[in-house]
Amino acid sequence: MARIAGINIPQGKVVHVALTYIHGIGKKYSNDICTKLNIAKNKRVNSLTEDEVLKIREFIDQNYKVEGDLRREVSLNIKRLVDLATYRGSRHKKKLPVRGQRTHCNARTRKGKAIAIAGKKLTPLKK
Repeated sequence: MARIAGINIPQGKVVHVALTYIHGIGKKYSNDICTKLNIAKNKRVNSLTEDEVLKIREFIDQNYKVEGDLRREVSLNIKRLVDLATYRGSRHKKKLPVRGQRTHCNARTRKGKAIAIAGKKLTPLKK
């Protein structure tokens, strides 16, 4: 089993797709890695040699910030914004959309499931 950057890469997948399972590596970076290391993009992970896996592992460690380091950096950036009490930091703190999206009728992904408000139903008027 190929283990790169602390992640077990799926065996049956094509190399350029399997590399995207690593946090911080998307389609563009995986294609760049394959071209720079002269590895065929349509080659399967289980057909990679140990030498090729080692080359990929070393190349990623030298050139990209991935997995734990990337997650740590992102969380520190968010913490810095919250500590500085910026507008973006306050949006992160309240778990609301940060980049200007509307919240009146959308933003369910960020806000979570809608919560029913007690006493919201209108009762018929008594005479």
